[in-house]
Amino acid sequence: MNASVTRRDAVLGIAAAATSFAVPSILRAQSAGRVVVVGGGFGGAACARALKRAEANLQVILIEPSTVFTSCPFSNEVIAGLREIDTQQFGYDKIAAEGVTVISQAVTTIEPQLRSVVTADGVALPYDRLVLSPGIDFHFEALPGYDDATSEKMPHAWKAGAQTLLLRRQLEAMPDGGTVAIAIPANPSRCPPAPYERASLIAHYLKTKKPRSKVLILDAKDNFSQQRLFEKAWRELYGDMIERIGLSQGGRVTSVDPATRTIVTEFGNYTPDVANVIPPQRAGRIAEVAGAADATGWCPIDPVTFESKLVQNIHVIGDACLGGGIPKSASAASAQGKACASVIVNLLAGRAPETPRLTGVCYNIVAPGYGFSLAGNYQPRGDIFAEVEGGTSSPVDAPRELRAREATEAEHWFQTITADTFG
Repeated sequence: MNASVTRRDAVLGIAAAATSFAVPSILRAQSAGRVVVVGGGFGGAACARALKRAEANLQVILIEPSTVFTSCPFSNEVIAGLREIDTQQFGYDKIAAEGVTVISQAVTTIEPQLRSVVTADGVALPYDRLVLSPGIDFHFEALPGYDDATSEKMPHAWKAGAQTLLLRRQLEAMPDGGTVAIAIPANPSRCPPAPYERASLIAHYLKTKKPRSKVLILDAKDNFSQQRLFEKAWRELYGDMIERIGLSQGGRVTSVDPATRTIVTEFGNYTPDVANVIPPQRAGRIAEVAGAADATGWCPIDPVTFESKLVQNIHVIGDACLGGGIPKSASAASAQGKACASVIVNLLAGRAPETPRLTGVCYNIVAPGYGFSLAGNYQPRGDIFAEVEGGTSSPVDAPRELRAREATEAEHWFQTITADTFG
């Protein structure tokens, strides 16, 4: 197909064509097989594309309810008014043009015993292997007072799109001299350095537009990724505009009151002009529906095959999985998607999967022309991915020329990964 499938009759046609998967496995083995991928972010889209490229005869179905993907990487620049939201948005037409069937539906049910997924309109799609790449959902129960309705007053902007623009509008409406509070949860969390990048870019916006204002970080952690680099940049660029209260100083947020826009911590209450509350997270809900999430809310996997430790024939990639040392990031999700595709092609062909070696990189922009990065290599070790030698981090003491070069490299990385994933 050359475009996303949205009509029920097209989905029914796919289901009818799949009836051969109900015959005994000895007959199914004569074909390349069928893989269903649920979730069209960096992990799922990369996996679907890699599957089709690796095995042209493989039937690959990508199920994603949104027809447009909005990227979280670089969305902090949208919040700070440095880029527009449409530069973050990508469709699925080019993936479909390569032979992947793209279905614009939500998945409501997964039946592992039948090897079947059911979409919102009631169509059942069988699979030989299922890949879940559902990203994150919010663990609202862990933050009393916070829910979807509250997010319209105290936005999280942790799923890029409407929330990103809402937070931007709130910043634009805030008076000079106001306070922006960012509540940061404990790990595991999507893209651990991103809240501190956000604080930096909001400070840049305030410095240029509302210089009497400040940013208050309320943090459920004492230490965070690339902390020395961030704190050096804050001192250099923003003086005392950014204040951070860590866990041991009482920075962990215990509840919120949306009626008064109050953030409650262990040692005090805050009522900022703008409250950016990032709640605790867990795997996207469909992982729980599939039985692939454990009591932590995340999905334990075999790091060699990405297969769920709880449900057979289901693989989990991206932010939803318990990845050990590998961060929850776009770069990691893309790498996992491609590695998982290779594993599945080998398994369907009766070959032993190769041990994956994953590379992830994270760029942080703290002001226009000022960036730094962290790169790591990861391999299975026991039940998790562990970092191995070869990782690099930007030096703490570096000239501005290096910071400017890394900011340029970050933009190049974004253009490359989005083109590689979405076409």
